[in-house]
Amino acid sequence: MYNVAKFLHRVPLFSGLNEAELETLARSGSHKSIAKNELLMHQGAPGASLYVVLTGSVKVVLTQGDGKEITLSLRHPGDFVGEMALIDDEPRSANVIAVEATECFVLSRRDFQRCLTGNMSLAINLIKGLCRRLRETDRKVADLALRDVSDRVMHTLRDLARTEADRTVIPKKLSQQDIANMVGASREMVNRVLRELTQAGRIEMCDGQIVILDTAATRELV
Repeated sequence: MYNVAKFLHRVPLFSGLNEAELETLARSGSHKSIAKNELLMHQGAPGASLYVVLTGSVKVVLTQGDGKEITLSLRHPGDFVGEMALIDDEPRSANVIAVEATECFVLSRRDFQRCLTGNMSLAINLIKGLCRRLRETDRKVADLALRDVSDRVMHTLRDLARTEADRTVIPKKLSQQDIANMVGASREMVNRVLRELTQAGRIEMCDGQIVILDTAATRELV
């Protein structure tokens, strides 16, 4: 059985809790399994729970009236979603969709607020997490206003990249539409940019994954 308390100890949000508090927290919550492309949270719905990603990954998406999507972020193991609605009692601000089969730890509003009350470390960690996401939003707004699509694509790829076996790769297979939703461009434009970046020797495709070759140039974009 998955040791939730041990996992939560590695989650920055709960880093200020002692072992007994983590055990209590783990017993208070529940598990939720979601399949690839399944909706975890619905934009506009009431928010009653906080979710911590245990395995897999989810994407936070804004959906417009015409059905177009804008991907705000990806959340991986150790990340959490749904905290804003627990704090301000407003509806969910975005859809959250599983990118792959995903396991989550679910904490209700009552248990989350009970844990938050009187625990300064948890409150500070929560504020830090919200500030980090606000800074990310500010940066994305600046990207949309000041950078062309090619720069936005390279910046996004750099954010998603990890070092594996001396290569800088995007660990998850992303479709061109996924990338387009992240950078605020059409799939056709992203297709053209990826071809140009490949021809320029800045990226390559290997077994469906994107490998970043021009790491020095991408660092200049960060």
